[in-house]
Amino acid sequence: MIARESILYIAVLSLLSLILYIMSPALAIAPVLVLLFVIFFFRNPPRQVTPNNNHILSAADGTVQSIQEIDEDTFIKGRAIKISIFLSLLNAHINRSPVNGQITYTSYRPGQYLPAFKSHASDINERNTLGIENGPIKILVHQITGFVARRIVCYNQKGDYLQQGQIFGLIKFGSCTEIVVPADIQILVQKGQKVQAGITVIGVLKND
Repeated sequence: MIARESILYIAVLSLLSLILYIMSPALAIAPVLVLLFVIFFFRNPPRQVTPNNNHILSAADGTVQSIQEIDEDTFIKGRAIKISIFLSLLNAHINRSPVNGQITYTSYRPGQYLPAFKSHASDINERNTLGIENGPIKILVHQITGFVARRIVCYNQKGDYLQQGQIFGLIKFGSCTEIVVPADIQILVQKGQKVQAGITVIGVLKND
């Protein structure tokens, strides 16, 4: 399966490859390679999600870039822990909801396009934010563009209800996804660890 956002790219590259192949088979090599990369990049691997209201799942595939304790004053409104996940061009870029819950907060901020692995990219790059509420738990998910990524895609809006592991969007061509959780969540991942959206448990309620 692949994300529907890839259809236009695939159609254009397929047509270009065909035209160039008719002209000369050698000319089609480059666009065919790009076509294969686009199909690979926009892949949407199936995930067997095991719902658990006490677990916080990763919202993205990638590598944990940092884990920081912060003051979050827009949605959680208190001490929180921010887990930053860097997505390379080789990772699937589908974003999934970390928890069951309703989207009760949204925010979009235009910005720059620094490489997503830069520590300050989160503060100045283009960013889309969802605030998901599940009973007493509030969680923020930031979709952040990178040097190559130039478009954030989000399928849902304020008021929508998300199932844990449900796809809510993607970021095109390299990016960073951040999950911000209350400070009383026990974090189970560490810097440098590879995670999978909808599969890896990144945090758990301490009374679980």
